[in-house]
Amino acid sequence: MRITLERSNLLKSLNHVHRVVERRNTIPILSNVLLKAEGAELDMKATDLDLEITEGTPAMVEQAGATTVPAHLLYEIVRKLPDGSEVLLATNPDGGTMTVASGRSKFSLQCLPQSDFPDLTAGTFTHSFKMKAADFKMLIDRTQFAISTEETRYYLNGIFLHTIEAGGALKLRAVATDGHRLARADVDAPSGSEGMPGIIIPRKTVGELQKLIDNPELIIGIEISDSKIRLSISSVVLTSKLIDGTFPDYQRVIPQANDKEMRVDCQTFARAVDRVSTISSERGRAVKLALADGQLMLTVNNPDSGSATEEVAVGYESDAMEIGFNAKYLLDITAQLSGDDAIFLLADAGSPTLIRDTAGADALYVLMPMRV
Repeated sequence: MRITLERSNLLKSLNHVHRVVERRNTIPILSNVLLKAEGAELDMKATDLDLEITEGTPAMVEQAGATTVPAHLLYEIVRKLPDGSEVLLATNPDGGTMTVASGRSKFSLQCLPQSDFPDLTAGTFTHSFKMKAADFKMLIDRTQFAISTEETRYYLNGIFLHTIEAGGALKLRAVATDGHRLARADVDAPSGSEGMPGIIIPRKTVGELQKLIDNPELIIGIEISDSKIRLSISSVVLTSKLIDGTFPDYQRVIPQANDKEMRVDCQTFARAVDRVSTISSERGRAVKLALADGQLMLTVNNPDSGSATEEVAVGYESDAMEIGFNAKYLLDITAQLSGDDAIFLLADAGSPTLIRDTAGADALYVLMPMRV
């Protein structure tokens, strides 16, 4: 293999693919990126056996061929080369090493044969559809913060994506929960998604998708089977295994009869929560919300360092009540709201609270209270 390509093109593609590669690997080939040159393109592929990313980038191919080299090492070398430079990649005749040369810099990297590189893409996809990148990004951005990190409940370690009939129309819905809070977001179901299986997209895959979808104007292609999802985003193709488990019936935990409504300016509320929670030693300490007619009193008590209170004007006309929430969870949810006001629908101090956005009905959040 012998090719020349622009550093900026090579770096951009390596930046996308190298992130999948785990820093520590017991299987040496998984530390490598597969480089395949043919036609006028260099294709790169990296995998951790659960997630695979491939991307093609333009190249001047003098001699076609394929090899694998350490992904993080190649990325660091290319990153440190000067802007605007050209990079030569060439394997030696026996294929044991690859030369990376640019200007006066020259590196020699150990290769492993391409035949050892695993392939994740076997299998057929039962459903395929296209949708706006902005819509798909909204689904994952609004819900990903609520993904559980508890490995024992592995079926909560991702976003549940499925179609559902809501308000007389078919919606594509994303849901995530960690048992303390739940986030749900909807968009109109794209053509082709009808009857798709409900799937759980793993947390790592969600994180990569957030980084890859950098242009909301794009149309992305999505293919789904019972065990895998493949997304085509511009020149990048991401294939991921899905979490093999059953997502719980989230509808049961969404309260239907919360009749006490509090409306509050989202920014004012978030800043007040952030200020009073400064006094707590742990991020998860409860903040108490005391509601009376048109007034909200936020209180945090820390036996070691003191207490803090702040008053916020709110729209509230129901009976006076007190309820406690994890301050971090409140801030995570308010950060997702795009409208000026947040609407809290409450029942009592021991029941889950529903939080909605005034900007539209496409997202809602459920938060479990804490004892204060």
